[in-house]
Amino acid sequence: MKLPIKDKKFIFLLLAITIVVALEVLSIIGINIPMPFALFVFAAFILGIGYKVIWSGIKALFKLQFSNINLLMLIAVIGAFYLKEFPEAAVLVVLYVLGERLEDIGIENSKSALDELVSKVPKTAFVKLLNEFIPIDKISIGTIIQVKPGEMIPLDGKIISGETTVDEAAITGEPIPKDKHKGDNLFAGTLNKNGFIEIETTKLSIDTTFSKIIRLTFEAQGNKSETQKFIQQFSKYYTPTMILLAILLFVIPVYVLQLDFNQWLLQAITLLVIACPCALVISTPVAIYAAIGNASAKGALIKGGKYLEALANIKAIALDKTRTITFGNPIVSDVFPLNGTSREELLACTAGAEIFSEHPLAQAIVDASKKEGFEPHKTEGFKSIMGKGATAKCLVCEDETIYVGKLDFIKEHQPVDKEAEKIVAELSAQGKTSVVVSFGEGVAGVIGLMDEIKPDSAAALKEIEAMNIEPVMLTGDSEKAANYVAQQVGIKKIFGNMLPENKADKIKELLQQYKFVAMVGDGINDAPALAQSTVGIAMGAAGSDTAIETANIALMNDKLSLIPFLIRLSQKTLRRIKFNTIGAIAVKLIFITLAFIGYSNLVFAIAADVGVTLIVILTSLNLMKFEVHNE
Repeated sequence: MKLPIKDKKFIFLLLAITIVVALEVLSIIGINIPMPFALFVFAAFILGIGYKVIWSGIKALFKLQFSNINLLMLIAVIGAFYLKEFPEAAVLVVLYVLGERLEDIGIENSKSALDELVSKVPKTAFVKLLNEFIPIDKISIGTIIQVKPGEMIPLDGKIISGETTVDEAAITGEPIPKDKHKGDNLFAGTLNKNGFIEIETTKLSIDTTFSKIIRLTFEAQGNKSETQKFIQQFSKYYTPTMILLAILLFVIPVYVLQLDFNQWLLQAITLLVIACPCALVISTPVAIYAAIGNASAKGALIKGGKYLEALANIKAIALDKTRTITFGNPIVSDVFPLNGTSREELLACTAGAEIFSEHPLAQAIVDASKKEGFEPHKTEGFKSIMGKGATAKCLVCEDETIYVGKLDFIKEHQPVDKEAEKIVAELSAQGKTSVVVSFGEGVAGVIGLMDEIKPDSAAALKEIEAMNIEPVMLTGDSEKAANYVAQQVGIKKIFGNMLPENKADKIKELLQQYKFVAMVGDGINDAPALAQSTVGIAMGAAGSDTAIETANIALMNDKLSLIPFLIRLSQKTLRRIKFNTIGAIAVKLIFITLAFIGYSNLVFAIAADVGVTLIVILTSLNLMKFEVHNE
């Protein structure tokens, strides 16, 4: 097996470093290559390994670009050659090149999770009509494509034939595959596990959810964090300043204090070497890329380092209720059979009438009946009365007429006892919806429904509070419904009956109070509030173009537990950046001080600089292993 060219170059670099360091050690103990051979041997290593550094330094010198790091290296090499410190000059160049290569490796590894996304996208799809594979960028919307078991799904679309299980981890971060049937939506970049399916494409290759994730994730590199911007700006002034200090360190002792020329030239060169801001410059981007890559693998699309950094500072988090804390789907929460009606009869008969309705509440009752093993009764003559309820004839319960709907609707047709009214009032106080049912005489029962709370919502919000971040609910639902859900998940600040513009205004108020505020919503009607917040987070964004485009962070699944994970990840990333930055500066200050008092050592200075760079890279890449439940 052939090694990639990059790997061959790296192995060659390591071999060169081994030889040069060995020659330096021999030089220290008094074994030297005789002149003039030493000059040619070490010059060969310098030009062979560091020709790009030397050439870049020469160009920077002619253009008077004193902020160019390679100019530092050029001056240092020239000075070392003047002093006949040939091994030190070679060690300087090869270790500097190693440091640069380590930076590249650090960036490449930190982007690996993002690059992995790209590699998963199929380049062709099998078009049924043409009976051949066609490049995906040539396939139009509405084309029928076929996907075999074990193949990646190449384009967004709907299943029109077959059924299968699909691994959607690349989009949602969810490790458990989902069953998919005729009519279900599929995403490009996901894996067809075990069924032969035919898909009607719904998007062009450039517009698929997967393509948007890839594009926006790589664009995230342009949204630099404030720390990263500061360090890059700082480096522009730092490098010329260090050149000036090196000149002063040489000129003042030699020409003012009349001290040894060679010793202080060596100290000035050492200062230039340690001044190289490699570790400082790399301290932020590797950490940011590693964290963004980790988040992407978990199903969270972060659009830039500045949003990751901002997330670490939030003091309050506003959350929409529907499709954020809850699933946005009603479920049957309470069943109250009355007047001698059995639970089975109440559910089965109601489901028989509601099976013809497309209303979400009706479907929830049908689902509840089937889940409990009660087959819906056969009915006929279904009639829907807009805003009130529905009626139907039951063919099982002696052709009785079924009335299903609001309490006032039932009162129009049947006598309603106080027990039924009391139950409806209690359910209303809990923020639940009541469906009153009558067949025969009087009320047969009351069915309570509520928006299903996500199983991880309460735990996630408890984690958020434990971080001293205030959760606030902003919802367009009624105060009663909002209060009931808030009590279940532990939120104390609730604002109900809010229109999208009201939510945006409330975010402004929260920003004045807390300064840094995140907003979590479904990315559609919450768009104004998401845009107004410090960090906008869209829930369940898979398939929603609006959510992916609007939010600063898009969660591709419905897991609220990802939010405390992202906050902890962002906080750890900031701590890592601070550790890296302070460590890099501390090492430089030590060697700068040693240079000014005349005790610095060129080889140790180089080794320290490369060592710090390596530590910065390794500690930053460790962020890729940060897990949801890490503390």
